[in-house]
Amino acid sequence: MRWSMVLSLVLVAAMSVPRSARAGAPARATIQEVGEGLTCQCGCGLTVANCNHPSCGFAIPTRGEIAAMIEKGMSRAQILHAFRHKYGEKVLSAPTTEGFNLLAWVIPYVAVGSGMVLILIAVVRWRRPQREAGGTRPAVALAGEQVDAALKHRLEEDLRRQL
Repeated sequence: MRWSMVLSLVLVAAMSVPRSARAGAPARATIQEVGEGLTCQCGCGLTVANCNHPSCGFAIPTRGEIAAMIEKGMSRAQILHAFRHKYGEKVLSAPTTEGFNLLAWVIPYVAVGSGMVLILIAVVRWRRPQREAGGTRPAVALAGEQVDAALKHRLEEDLRRQL
């Protein structure tokens, strides 16, 4: 590709970004965005934005509080912090990424990674040929191998005695 083509693609991409995003002005929070960050406390297990109880005692007043906070010019992070301060960590729909709560984000990845390593180790061990305690190959002949003459003679003797 020519440099002029790359430059023109970069310019087109830069021009397509909205002016407010280029200026660094944070977008105004919406009730939906903030409500998805809060867990409804009525027992439904949904977020405040998605609570489907028509007369919910928590979600409906909380949406009103969120709207008032947005009108005051508060950001999503500030509103979530205010609700966290008021109700505690249980009101957040996702654990924070600080302190002990960081384990809630890390442990699933560690568990999946450890499981994959264990499976890989097991597969490698299953595919390896079995060895005797002395480190030699097993006495059983594999396809295409020559059987030791003494072993073959001993096997024939044992078979004759059995019959």
